[in-house]
Amino acid sequence: MAGFLIYFLIIALIPIIAQLNVKKTFKKYSRVATTSGMTGSEMARRILDDNGLQHVKVVEGRGFLSDHYNPLTKTVALSPNNYHGTSVAGAAVAAHEVGHAIQDQEDYSFLRFRHALVPVANIGSNLSWVFILIGIFTSLSQMFLLGIVLMAAGVLFQLITLPVEFNASSRAMDQIVSIGLIRNEEERHAKKVLNAAALTYVAAAAVAIIELLRLVLIYVGMQGDD
Repeated sequence: MAGFLIYFLIIALIPIIAQLNVKKTFKKYSRVATTSGMTGSEMARRILDDNGLQHVKVVEGRGFLSDHYNPLTKTVALSPNNYHGTSVAGAAVAAHEVGHAIQDQEDYSFLRFRHALVPVANIGSNLSWVFILIGIFTSLSQMFLLGIVLMAAGVLFQLITLPVEFNASSRAMDQIVSIGLIRNEEERHAKKVLNAAALTYVAAAAVAIIELLRLVLIYVGMQGDD
């Protein structure tokens, strides 16, 4: 029982720590202004235009760190602080989201694969535990296995997300440095913001993998009992 509680404590703490870290890092560098004095929306627009993406819109989103790129509407949405602010943190986040727009333009393979997985991953996330619980309470290993397969689709989505996010961050740094939107010490600050954000995806993937492996071991045990 103690081991069971420790396990769930660990998988609960991993994403929480990652989230606290990204919020702390973002808050720290949101107080550091860029020498260019450009807002996040202006930086996003500049990078988009420099990459021939005049058709991609930059809009103000809602909520803290709600920044994202929508490939369907070709829109970069920046949270209010990043949209209007002139901080290094906002510049890093804005450039990162534009990185996704550039991936979309170049038909980046991992991004395409992730988009294709979305409906499967959504179904897996919503139904996997239903079949797993049915399998546990009815001792039907086939139902349990179906739940594992559905969960594996969600784990695959998490894994594919990693190269997509890391690549977007790499593109972001290349763009803001080459265009001269940030300089010197600002580059190191921006990298810290992007690295902290990337760790949240790593944490989510790690937790998903650990949980999937645990369920696989349970399934193996069920087979041994048959």
